[in-house]
Amino acid sequence: MADQVAYTANEISPSVPVWLNKGDNAWQMTASTLVGIQSMPGLVILYASIVKKKWAVNSAFMALYAFAAVLICWVLLCYRMAFGDELLPLWGKPAPALGQNYLIGRANVPERLATQPLYPMATLVYFQFTFAAITLILLAGSVLGRMDIRAWMAFVPLWLIFSYTVGAYSLWGGGFLYRWGAIDYSGGYVIHLSSGISGLTAAYWVGPRIKSDRERFPPNNVLLMLAGAGLLWMGWSGFNGGAPYAASIDSSLAVLNTNVSAATSILVWTCLDVVFFGKPSVIGAVQGMITGLACITPGAGLVQSWAAILMGMLAGSVPWVSMMIIHKKCSWLQKVDDALGVFHTHAVAGLIGGLLTGLLAEPNLCSLILPEDTRGAFYGGNGGVQFVKQIVAALFVIAWNVMSTTLILLVIRLCIPLRMPDNQLEIGDDAVHGEEAYALWGEGEQYDQRKHGWYASEVTSPSPYVNGSRGVTIDL
Repeated sequence: MADQVAYTANEISPSVPVWLNKGDNAWQMTASTLVGIQSMPGLVILYASIVKKKWAVNSAFMALYAFAAVLICWVLLCYRMAFGDELLPLWGKPAPALGQNYLIGRANVPERLATQPLYPMATLVYFQFTFAAITLILLAGSVLGRMDIRAWMAFVPLWLIFSYTVGAYSLWGGGFLYRWGAIDYSGGYVIHLSSGISGLTAAYWVGPRIKSDRERFPPNNVLLMLAGAGLLWMGWSGFNGGAPYAASIDSSLAVLNTNVSAATSILVWTCLDVVFFGKPSVIGAVQGMITGLACITPGAGLVQSWAAILMGMLAGSVPWVSMMIIHKKCSWLQKVDDALGVFHTHAVAGLIGGLLTGLLAEPNLCSLILPEDTRGAFYGGNGGVQFVKQIVAALFVIAWNVMSTTLILLVIRLCIPLRMPDNQLEIGDDAVHGEEAYALWGEGEQYDQRKHGWYASEVTSPSPYVNGSRGVTIDL
């Protein structure tokens, strides 16, 4: 009787239709928030603290701006370019996702998925926005400390429209790779491979940091950097746990595998640092965390947990080799100034994860989310074909991102310089934004002997630099 009353209430309540599953909707909105927190404030904090003090504000602002700009572009036209009706085999038709009838209706995803969402379209639109936003913010890590902020402001919407939506539609939204059966569970290719490849491409066209920044670029706050990294790690439970579009057993497995891979990768990266350099690096541990998370992402809910450990081991070692050994021996990579090594931590790790998924995807786990008989090469059957599909999908993502990023930056360069002028590069945040990250003694503070306390001081000197610091007067 109670069940009948509840069912009747669902039928007659406009805000709780019959198809709505409150548990799925609650989890999906929670997962969306967790992914959003990875960017705001996670990567904002991480970027602001991992760079030199003079670039803290600029780096944080690049992430903040991207988060806001992507959201507006997403609801105006980009969501339906990535998940809407087909325009081309690799692109959806641009259209707004703002109408109330569209947003309160049941969410719709391509039919190849075994499970259809039991919540409104508004939930899915926001969930997918957080993925698009973090992709642009990860890409920004390659060009920190020298890209002209006006060029970045133009680049974000253009790259979202002409690069991200193509990868998302092709692999997730019903495009040709999706229909062909290529697997990208939660963004190893769409997010990590694309951001790493595009980041490296952008770094080439923007140009390097000034010599002093390239030679010495220490983090200005290691503990705050760890706080940002922690938000990134914990938010990844929503990143991969929300991929099945339901609060399902596959979601639970994906969350466990995500954390197992990250922990394994940290340990392997740290051990390699100790063996080869004699001491563990905190920055290295953060890099190992990121590679472990990126590597498991394309197969988080499709591989067994022992496979997650194996993927974590390779995520902590292969990108370490590419960053610490191959990068230093490759003259071309030396010339391209990838500020935070996004190519190694995301492109290399995401590629490894996508290929390993083609080997290790377990058939029974695949059946939880994919209706067709899908399996990795290690499980026989058509697994060898699946591995080939993973290779082809990776090659497409790499080629498209190199081409689209290059064309976008060349067009922007016609109107706006891609790189800041050298006088701004020497000064940093104060020259670019008129703001600095920290107000320390001798930098905007004055000691008044009469009051025996600190107070803010107006600039009274005609010179912009007094006592070695801009706009400072010291009266002791």
